Amino acid sequence: MPAIVLVGAQWGDEGKGKITDMLAEGVDMIVRYQGGANAGHTVVVDGEEYILHLLPSGVLYPDKLCAIGDGVVIDPKTLIEEIENIKKRGLPLENLRISGNAHVVMPYHKSLDALEEGLKGKHKIGTTGRGIGPCYVDKMARLGIRVRDIFDYEEFHGRLEHTLKYKNLILREIFKHDGYDAHTILEEYLEYGKYLKPFVSDTSYIIHQALRDEKFVLFEGAQGTLLDVSHGTYPYVTSSHPVAAGACVGAGIGPTKIDRVLGITKAYTTRVGEGPFPTELDGEIGEHLRAKGGEFGATTGRPRRTGWLDALLLRYSVRINGMNSLAMTKLDVLDEQKTIKVCVAYKVGDETITEFTTDFRKLVEAVPVYEELPGWQTSTSHVKDYRDLPQEAKNYIKYVESQIKAPISIISVGPGRSQTVILRKFV
Repeated sequence: MPAIVLVGAQWGDEGKGKITDMLAEGVDMIVRYQGGANAGHTVVVDGEEYILHLLPSGVLYPDKLCAIGDGVVIDPKTLIEEIENIKKRGLPLENLRISGNAHVVMPYHKSLDALEEGLKGKHKIGTTGRGIGPCYVDKMARLGIRVRDIFDYEEFHGRLEHTLKYKNLILREIFKHDGYDAHTILEEYLEYGKYLKPFVSDTSYIIHQALRDEKFVLFEGAQGTLLDVSHGTYPYVTSSHPVAAGACVGAGIGPTKIDRVLGITKAYTTRVGEGPFPTELDGEIGEHLRAKGGEFGATTGRPRRTGWLDALLLRYSVRINGMNSLAMTKLDVLDEQKTIKVCVAYKVGDETITEFTTDFRKLVEAVPVYEELPGWQTSTSHVKDYRDLPQEAKNYIKYVESQIKAPISIISVGPGRSQTVILRKFV
């Protein structure tokens, strides 16, 4: 059975939660491999909306094994609240597994996130303020605290006292913050540890066993390719690796275990927070896309920036991730447009650029060159079969495929599970 990585092809918020939920019915195991509570995956089941920040989207299927891998940074308070919320809705979570190696977001991470962002002024990143970046910084600086550490008082106390020497010095001397008391944190987090301990396992080994036994495993990324710390629009990126290669490191498996990569893109483009966005729309069309697409962050509630589809960006994502095919979400949001534009090049001064660049200066100055296609101006939200799509919608899909050099296998025409059109076999 295959192992598939599902990855966002833009700047996040592409609809990965819905596609993961749709695919989860046919898989055995779903693994979240990076990011933290800065993610917000929205899934609608029978008209009921679920917003998941840390739990894999597959938790809505009680019979599926779900894992939070080594590469995720966990805010235990948020995770416990999420678990309790799912339980209150009548969904058991006996099949949830959490890596003991995952790092823990601490109170000082959130404080530093907000204080450092404020210090950046006009150069702010647009962080969610959830402490994700500072937690990953500590992981790399070998000052981090892992899930397994909060089970044992002596181990936890020693690590925390050591780390707080650095953190309190920074907080008090630079930011004039009161700092944190080790005893207060210990009391709170040891209780979190008691709650989470029954879920904790060696997730890398469990995933290995599933693949060895030819189970179907789906790896679910958070954020998107253009937010990858190495391959995104640096410095306006996240602190981890949402790209497909990140699944291997974040889940603890070798690259030879991955069979396919499915990219997720919207039928247009959005971005939340700061950073370059060549196809951004500021006027009436941009507002229409935001309103009809419900483009407000599932984690922060912030309005997303909106724009036309960027073929250069998608072609770059296909290359970076080795995508075999893509799912295109929110096609229905374009239903009312008389014409639809697709960016096929950038003009930067006298230069015409036909391949995406992560050169920040060029992206800031880039003026999009568009191809304009006729819209279909009729509702697609009821369509279940590709043959029933308006011809103009089919033409749009085919044109995008020709530009990004990859097939589109799935079309989503609404938030519900049933509002999905399968174009071709993708597994």
